[in-house]
Amino acid sequence: MTRIGIILGSTRPHRNGEQVARWLFETASRRTDATFELVDLRDHPLPLLDEPLPPSLGRYENEHTRRWAEKIGSFDGFVIVTPEYNHSTSAVLKNAIDYLYAEWNNKAVGFASYGSAGGVRAVEHLRLVAGELQMADVRAQVILPFATAFENRRTFKPDDFARRSLDAMLDQVIAWSEALAPLRKKASAAA
Repeated sequence: MTRIGIILGSTRPHRNGEQVARWLFETASRRTDATFELVDLRDHPLPLLDEPLPPSLGRYENEHTRRWAEKIGSFDGFVIVTPEYNHSTSAVLKNAIDYLYAEWNNKAVGFASYGSAGGVRAVEHLRLVAGELQMADVRAQVILPFATAFENRRTFKPDDFARRSLDAMLDQVIAWSEALAPLRKKASAAA
């Protein structure tokens, strides 16, 4: 069965992303067309990129990198939950992405973003990164502005539009993950 990792891309204290990621995970877990796992970057503490060789070589020297590579390599696709900080994504998420290369290749990715402008600028940046990593980013995304999706900017209150957006995004991530399976298999056989 298709495996989708839901990556929580913030490690800040009192992060809003935790509520979003749990809602997303609980909603996704009701589906029968894929399995889902919540991947919290707090559980994978990575120092600023400290591998001596480029990730594209796949020769990881550090145990924390090998653990991260194994986790990411186990998925067929991803949903990334990202905040927007200063018109971009979080440093911890970008660092976690930059650690690896082949483990991201030929996999679909969707985005759920939150912030003052719904996190759309963070997703714009992540789409560029996804392209470089040979990921297929799907069009549908979940946009969660603080003004409408959070009560007092703290308590997450998803509405019907957010639920419909989530369903559409998950449909696309699963479909693209399945469509890319032959490419992942071919790359695995060549390795």
